[in-house]
Amino acid sequence: MAAASSVPVAQRGDLISLADLDLAQIREIVRNGAAFGRGKRAGEPLAGTVIGIYFRKTSTRTRTAFSAAALRLGARIIAYGPDDLQLNTGETVEDTAQVLSRMLDGLVCRTAGSTEELRALAAPPGMSVINAMSAHEHPTQALTDLITLQQHLGRVDGARVLYVGEGNSTAAALALSLPRFEGTELHLRTPPGYGLDPRVRSQAEQYAAESGSVLRETHDMAELPADVDIVYTTRWQTTGSTKADPDWRAVFQPFQVDEQLLDRYPEARFMHDLPAHRGEETTAAVLDGPRSIAFDQAENKMHGAMAVLEWALSSRT
Repeated sequence: MAAASSVPVAQRGDLISLADLDLAQIREIVRNGAAFGRGKRAGEPLAGTVIGIYFRKTSTRTRTAFSAAALRLGARIIAYGPDDLQLNTGETVEDTAQVLSRMLDGLVCRTAGSTEELRALAAPPGMSVINAMSAHEHPTQALTDLITLQQHLGRVDGARVLYVGEGNSTAAALALSLPRFEGTELHLRTPPGYGLDPRVRSQAEQYAAESGSVLRETHDMAELPADVDIVYTTRWQTTGSTKADPDWRAVFQPFQVDEQLLDRYPEARFMHDLPAHRGEETTAAVLDGPRSIAFDQAENKMHGAMAVLEWALSSRT
């Protein structure tokens, strides 16, 4: 989660939380991801390496992106499903980490579990661990988003984003990254009771203060920003999560991104981390419309994964 955690930050070569990376490292990954997207990077820098792809939760984009990225970079992969490791029979995370670290060069994990579990997997030397989504943060999604901003706006510094929806793992990662770039604006409109984790918001506010950026979160759709470059939403029911309130959809309904909202910003583009439920968090007219860059964003998951894998494994050498 945020750097304020009492757990030591990850070693260089691990991507557990964006709070573990400095701005120069984030810029490096974004720059290289954008270059991969333009076809400006070639070769197989990870030839001879073996990457584990361990997903306990469903995934279309992230699992395919990291698998394709590893193969394109020359690595070989071993895929693990939710029932494939002895963690299911009671082996400890620490013992699992000791074994995998002696056989793999990298491990990409989607657990929808705790950050602490990922840090335990990353503790032994020799194996890079990449968080492909935990309960509290989706760091590779935010890197994908930054690459998409670079691709479509020509910059990340100064980008203005209106994020509408739950303060979930995607929102947390965006809050821990975008405000670190100079002059950015991140306006979050989250339903009451479904906002950012206060620790994430506190860390993000600190980043914004240091960079001269704007971070503001409110829990209604009043007083929207005057202008933005991007309107962003995510699926209301995040993978691996449930909501205790049986009437939660009524709470979320005012936060739908429809044509009326997008039309407030005639020059803005629309982003969505996908998968999407048309008619819930957004409408088909917005998602499939001419200003949507959601599927470019999805493709950039592979370019971002290539940049992350290259950074992570080269950092170990």
